[in-house]
Amino acid sequence: MPSAFNPHNTNPLTEYPQAWERASKVKLLVLDVDGVLTNGQVWIGSDGKESLKAFDIQDGLGIKLLEQCGILTAIITGRNSKMVLARCEELGIKHVHMGVENKAIALDQVVKSLGLSPSDCAVMGDDWPDLQMMKNAGFKICPAQGHEAVKEYAHFVTNNLGGNSAVREVCDLILKAQNRYEELLNKARN
Repeated sequence: MPSAFNPHNTNPLTEYPQAWERASKVKLLVLDVDGVLTNGQVWIGSDGKESLKAFDIQDGLGIKLLEQCGILTAIITGRNSKMVLARCEELGIKHVHMGVENKAIALDQVVKSLGLSPSDCAVMGDDWPDLQMMKNAGFKICPAQGHEAVKEYAHFVTNNLGGNSAVREVCDLILKAQNRYEELLNKARN
C-alpha cells in the first residue's frame, strides 16, 4: 500500500482491486473532517479558539454530485466547529454529528435513521479515532497522509491528501463505479 502521495500512480485501483466493487454499492458516504475534508491543521487564534479551517472546493463539488445521484453524505467528527457546520449547510449535508466521542455509535444512529446498514456505507477516516466507525463499513477509505494503521485497515487509500481533493477522488470513484460519472460530466460540458 502507498504510504505517501504518489502523483505518478494514475490507477490506484490496480493496488486496490476490490475498491471498484465496493464503490458500486455505496448508498452513504460518511466523512471525518480534520485530515479528510481539511489538511488536518488546526489554527488557534489569540483567544485560544479555533479560528480557521480550509476546505477544498473540488471536494465540495464531489459531495454535491453524489447528492444529485441520490447518494447521501454524512459528517461524523470529534470536534465542534462553527466552520464545519457552515460548510455542511452550504453543501446541503443534512447528517452532521460533531463533538462525537464514539464515532461507531454515531454511525449506527445515522444508518438506522436512514434505513441503511453499515455495509451500505463508505467511511473515510485518517486516524485512530476513525477505526471503530470504519469497522463495519462496506467500503473503508483513508486519505494518502492518513496514519499507517488506518491505511492498513482501509480497502482504498487515495492518491490525494486530505483537504486536497481526496474526497473528490472518492466521489469520482463512486460515481464511476455506479455508472453516473459520464452522465454528470456530459451535463457539465453542455
